[in-house]
Amino acid sequence: MAEDTRLAALKQFGAKALATSAFTIAPASSDASFRRYFRITTRDASWIAMDAPPEKENLGLFITIAQRFESLGLHVPKIVAADLDAGLCLLSDLGNTSYFDALDAHNADRLYGDAQGALIVLQGGIFSDPNFLPPYDAHALRREMDLFPAWYLEPYLGRKLSSADHDLLNRSFDGLICSALAQPRVWVHRDYHSRNLMVNNYHNPGILDFQDALSGPITYDLVSLLKDCYIVWPRPQVVEWVKGYCQLARESGLHGCENDDQFLEWFDKMGIQRHLKVAGIFARLHLRDGKSRYLADLPLTMHYLREATALYADLEDLHRFLCALPQSP
Repeated sequence: MAEDTRLAALKQFGAKALATSAFTIAPASSDASFRRYFRITTRDASWIAMDAPPEKENLGLFITIAQRFESLGLHVPKIVAADLDAGLCLLSDLGNTSYFDALDAHNADRLYGDAQGALIVLQGGIFSDPNFLPPYDAHALRREMDLFPAWYLEPYLGRKLSSADHDLLNRSFDGLICSALAQPRVWVHRDYHSRNLMVNNYHNPGILDFQDALSGPITYDLVSLLKDCYIVWPRPQVVEWVKGYCQLARESGLHGCENDDQFLEWFDKMGIQRHLKVAGIFARLHLRDGKSRYLADLPLTMHYLREATALYADLEDLHRFLCALPQSP
């Protein structure tokens, strides 16, 4: 179906699911994927309609994970109706105020405290079913980091890599993979950041965009939350939050969190892996998909990479390499 045809089908789907056509429909949010979201509003209530083209998106997987996360007690959208063949879904509405819209220095401790509490619940899912989510294994970690040279360095910056550059990146990527795989394994949302967390008056936060969840390193979602590619906090504040989370994880029975310094190193190196991936994705969105708004978030992403690689001796060569790169093409 063409885009306008899909929107017409979504309206028909919504009318059937709600048993009324007396509603308005408007875009609810933008997305880096092929999914589109619309808010359906009647006189008394609102819902979110998802358009997930079946040839591009796995709506069934989204529904399965949503239901499992809800069973843990997480505040995720409820599935009101779905047509898997058409790739259409009607969801409960978690509101229109994201963490990105609401966070400031005055409420950060409270909002992040809520988000960290929910993250502990999510990570504890590993105890209920360790095999529910696919593994975030070495192949997946490496494939993600390979996006950095494949899209950011060569096509975007125009940086032709020498054999020495390739050797450096390979060594660095191998070390980051070892750090990630040494961590305790938990359920991982994979995009647990300010644009996917909604501020709610009860059961905060509402959690969105979890369909790519895997079973992997314990610090991954904490990096997404505290080293958000759209919001930056001073390093001492981030370290304080990380150590507080490590204590919370210990108290909650999550294993491998006994040493704050080790946990912080895992966190920093996980951040490098994630931000290498994200830089590649942002460049790909611009070059391949024409979604250039993410270029505005590249400077912060690269700042995180330079900051974290400066902290560890085994990443000194990678740090010098990153610092020598131009800020833009």
